[in-house]
Amino acid sequence: MSEKKITGILNRVIEIDLSSKTVSTISISMDQRRLFLGGKGLGLKLMYDRLKPGIDPFGEENIIIIMTGVLTGTSAPCSGRFHAVFKSPLTHIIGSSSCGGSFGRMLKTNGWDGLIIRGKSPSPISLQIHHDQVEFLDAKDLWGKDISVVQAKIGSKENETIVIGPAGENRVYFANAASGYRYLWRGGLGAVMGSKNLKTLIVLKGQYKTVPFYPEKFEKLKNRANTYINRNPMSLLMRDYGTAANAEYIIKNRMLPVENFSFGNHQKAIEITGRQIKARHHTKHHTCKPCSILCGHKGMFNDSVNTVPEYETLALLGSNLGIFDTNFISLFNDICNEKGMDTISAGGTLAWVMEASKKGLVDIDLEFGHPDKIIRALNATANLEGFGKDMATGSRALSGKYGGKEFAIQVKGLEMAGYDPRGAYGQGLGYAVANRGACHLSSFPVVFENLLGFLDPDTIKAKPEFVKFFENFYAALNSLDICQFTGYGLTLETFLTRITPKAVLAFLMQQLPSFALSLVDFSIYPDFFNAVTGMKLSSREFMIAGERIHILERLMNTIEGIRKADDTLPDRMLFESMKDDPRKRCVPLSPMIDKYYRLRGYDDEGIPKTSFLKKLNL
Repeated sequence: MSEKKITGILNRVIEIDLSSKTVSTISISMDQRRLFLGGKGLGLKLMYDRLKPGIDPFGEENIIIIMTGVLTGTSAPCSGRFHAVFKSPLTHIIGSSSCGGSFGRMLKTNGWDGLIIRGKSPSPISLQIHHDQVEFLDAKDLWGKDISVVQAKIGSKENETIVIGPAGENRVYFANAASGYRYLWRGGLGAVMGSKNLKTLIVLKGQYKTVPFYPEKFEKLKNRANTYINRNPMSLLMRDYGTAANAEYIIKNRMLPVENFSFGNHQKAIEITGRQIKARHHTKHHTCKPCSILCGHKGMFNDSVNTVPEYETLALLGSNLGIFDTNFISLFNDICNEKGMDTISAGGTLAWVMEASKKGLVDIDLEFGHPDKIIRALNATANLEGFGKDMATGSRALSGKYGGKEFAIQVKGLEMAGYDPRGAYGQGLGYAVANRGACHLSSFPVVFENLLGFLDPDTIKAKPEFVKFFENFYAALNSLDICQFTGYGLTLETFLTRITPKAVLAFLMQQLPSFALSLVDFSIYPDFFNAVTGMKLSSREFMIAGERIHILERLMNTIEGIRKADDTLPDRMLFESMKDDPRKRCVPLSPMIDKYYRLRGYDDEGIPKTSFLKKLNL
């Protein structure tokens, strides 16, 4: 079959109803494209127009939307990404998850920018998409199988897949879904797929190739982007050590989660740093395509080649459980990857159980620092065996049932990532107000507080401004769709930032945050949008689109009942210092929340004001 070219975008979304086994086509208008960009933004808009408030996340009415961005399918650096939107069983608000890998690229070769899944199949099925044809394939023989087993059986060079494991089938609230060796990690998409009896999504190679509207401009932008990335220190650290590069900074600043966020450091912490892992496990690149940062790695663990655990896994399934042996952490990671569970929520949940058991709230043989017991607990959770049925509901539900809410380290039901906010107050605000729960990537201010050292981590000054800015910025990046890690090189290596001494940058960011942020040059991103689609988009319009997307998600959550009381942190972070912190720090959240709400245009309960919604065309 001859190859056909897509100039930028087709604005076509395929909608599949599992109940009726019907297929339809949704058209995206150019106005929707300009307002919501693609990826996460368009996914949220399509969800907002279709999802009934208050529905059961495991009910037939829940919807799964998978969207690509305008850069998906091009050779733009780090653009091998796609986004999923759904109602989360873990948080009961809007769930979203970004994923690397080639599923989105393959979907586009079939002439589709996105995919909507409705309804529920009466029995286990696989969906197979090829051009305009959808096959509903019997998946009874795949049901109950681990993810790698299914991938080996159905995968080929001519397709890309999304697969759930037994945890998804069993509706573990934090079950994920695998796309190759990358994962739609957070919020429980795997459990939603399991509730619909959807074991796999298969997309066969199609006949379309994405080409930019302005090819010469696109090539110049791509070359400039790669130049920036290839000289940026943070990008190069990630190239060398993966996300485990973060560990040294976090350990240095005493904000590593140890034993359910009770301590901020440990004498064995160095064992989970990127440098140690590279030396001990002989790591090599194992990354998404197309990628210039190359943060994914593989190495020798337990006498076999395996993926290097991400920093979040090293922290939540490692130090937070009292484990520093990277071979054991790799084994825990394998179990989660095979069964299909988010390692952050799994680690956060097990840590709560360990502390609750120690305090006599639950009767289970699970202790910090005992890898054999952790292995049994992970398998029990995935298979709903014994107390695993309770652990499968996450730390919020567990603490609601047994007590111990003060040390359930979650926000809005989503377990916290591997950066203790008592060591970075801006990160504390970022966790508290993040739309999907305790998500580090919603705004990630810890980068400027600890990793790059531009902001004082122990003050609230400038933090609301930075959280708001980066929420908007990352919402826009997740809608292009391009990796958030490109933000290091594509903003910090631009002319003005590069020639300005770090001390001057730090002063401006801390003392004059709004002025400093107005100087950030991120024009390469809307320029990429223009080069691919032919649509003009200024830097201001790009950031307004990011704000519109973020506020739409917030609006959807407030419709589900989210209010100011939910924009908080666990009591441990607010009233209890880390046991090894000589400064006895806690997060002074309240004044940051108040200023953030004013900057955001929220009312006193955290609901976006009607006048502000109109201003954003919402």
